[in-house]
Amino acid sequence: MTNVVFPPKLKAGDVVRVVAPARSRAMVMEHDHTGVIASRFAELGLTLTYGRHVDERDAFDSSSVASRVADLHEAFADPSVAAILTVIGGYNGNELLPYLDWELIRANPKILCGYSDITALQNAVLARTGLVTYSGPHWSTFGMRDHFEQTLRWFTSVLFDTAPVALAPAAHWSDDLWFLDQDKRELIPNDGWWLMRPGSAEGRIVGGNLCTLNLLQGTPYMPSLDGALLIIEDDLESHPETFARDLTSLLQVPGAANIRGLAIGRFQQASRMSRPLLEQIIGNQPISARIPVLANIDVGHTYPLATFPIGGQGRLVVTDTETSLTLLRH
Repeated sequence: MTNVVFPPKLKAGDVVRVVAPARSRAMVMEHDHTGVIASRFAELGLTLTYGRHVDERDAFDSSSVASRVADLHEAFADPSVAAILTVIGGYNGNELLPYLDWELIRANPKILCGYSDITALQNAVLARTGLVTYSGPHWSTFGMRDHFEQTLRWFTSVLFDTAPVALAPAAHWSDDLWFLDQDKRELIPNDGWWLMRPGSAEGRIVGGNLCTLNLLQGTPYMPSLDGALLIIEDDLESHPETFARDLTSLLQVPGAANIRGLAIGRFQQASRMSRPLLEQIIGNQPISARIPVLANIDVGHTYPLATFPIGGQGRLVVTDTETSLTLLRH
């Protein structure tokens, strides 16, 4: 991997380009919350613009590779664009990787934010260009009318400021289909972080959605895990058995033996993951005997959703006297 490059931070007056590297905005617009989204970005002092192909929609609720690549290239090449925000995730973002102009991306460092299927694009960008990207809310996530405050605070702390960000467990969380009915929301009391293995570590952050990150194994787009602080999560399609084998696979790639710490995001209820099951899964990993492991953190497919830098620096502490996860450089 090349030297790490941090893109310039956002400021009031900046332009954000919205692109759809996976699923189309046309699918998202079946539940139209653009009024809430527009208001949020106006309050941040940011102007939204859109890729030319964001509303194309094919049989996969996506668009052609050529259309998606064109929108990404135009966003990076446009000097008026300060940041790139993805519409939503999906399944097919990794189709773009052989067609991307890595020199163009390297020459025009700017913020790229999204999560889930966007993990493939983000980690490939890190591996091929050294550019730090951000696992965080999509454009569509900003349509959440209520209970969005903590997600927004983490987003602005990481993307507007430079000071270290100490993450902390949210008091409540949600796993509801909020976009279907914004008047009917269910909040769940948080039982806090799960302290799985003690220790302390500092390292370069790699990760995102586990099953998507694993798609990069054996390709030129997989970032090195040597010395990494791994932050991973998975969605409702991952149940304990699949999460276990996906984690096992990731921890067997070259360089993984030198991972310095592991933080795992909160699981969706439909995944059927429990703390005892996760303890057993972690216990089967040889590396768990010597690195700190923390789980049930606010990353992934539940809300609130923390923003963290893929390629940035983090510190994880899991001891009797302190438990912390700090984004040191982002």
